[in-house]
Amino acid sequence: MNLENIEAFVYIIHYGSFNKAAEVLYLSQPTVTARIQSLERELNCKLFDRLGKGVQITEEGKRFLPYAQQLLMTYQKGKLHINQKKSLPEELRIGATVSVSNYTLPDLLPRLKQKFPHTHFKLITGTTDDIINKVVNKEVDVGFVRNVSHPNLQSTSFYEDPIQLYVYEDHPFLKLDRITIEDIAAHPLVFFECGALDWLRVHRIFGNLDRPPNIQFLTDNSETAKKLVIKKVGISFLPHLSVKEEIQSGKLIPIHLSETAGIALKTNIVSCHGKHLLFVDSILEIGKDLTTRKAVV
Repeated sequence: MNLENIEAFVYIIHYGSFNKAAEVLYLSQPTVTARIQSLERELNCKLFDRLGKGVQITEEGKRFLPYAQQLLMTYQKGKLHINQKKSLPEELRIGATVSVSNYTLPDLLPRLKQKFPHTHFKLITGTTDDIINKVVNKEVDVGFVRNVSHPNLQSTSFYEDPIQLYVYEDHPFLKLDRITIEDIAAHPLVFFECGALDWLRVHRIFGNLDRPPNIQFLTDNSETAKKLVIKKVGISFLPHLSVKEEIQSGKLIPIHLSETAGIALKTNIVSCHGKHLLFVDSILEIGKDLTTRKAVV
């Protein structure tokens, strides 16, 4: 099947006319018409109905459209990958939030370096808003940010980090068969707040109580929060990645609550549209492998 014919078909639908599609493709209108006629012969069906000076896609055309779009996207993506591999940058600038820099990049970067041995990696840490602005302004190539979207960037889900309540060793909660939200609210709390929308769900579990939770310490740094818990001055809701070593050593113990099931800190990868796809796809592949290994362990 001729890919140019499929391209003409998709462009006609996108721009609404044969003439406009021909203009964008730098072709004559008869050439575009010939390509559609060729595609119709290959598919043995009619793709468009002419209505005066306009055209309308047929039912067969509607059914074929998603496949045509996928074929075209796959070709364009493969072409970008080939061209990017021919001219990989000497340096990839990576922006990340503090938590990603502390708990994800140390595992991910060595694997990325193995795949791209001739590329140097420059790391920049900042807030989600800082990183997004730097990617938009082309000061950063790839960014790890909270679950947000931006019209000028492509954003792909990278990782969901479950948020749970953690207590220190020998905490009295560990002796109870059932722990209520009232119990938790009455206990001294170290509240880690990173500014992500996901944390609103943590706040909401205390929403129906007569009294506010007993928050003794409020911090935007997960390292500070977990160390305060280890010092036994309070308990805290924390992302799993930030405490995985302390869980293994027994310094922190997760408390499973139905109220926090499904609450997770979501991290996305952002980059400019069509840029650095080879790196983004490699990061996603490595991240998937690392997640699978951690689940097995």
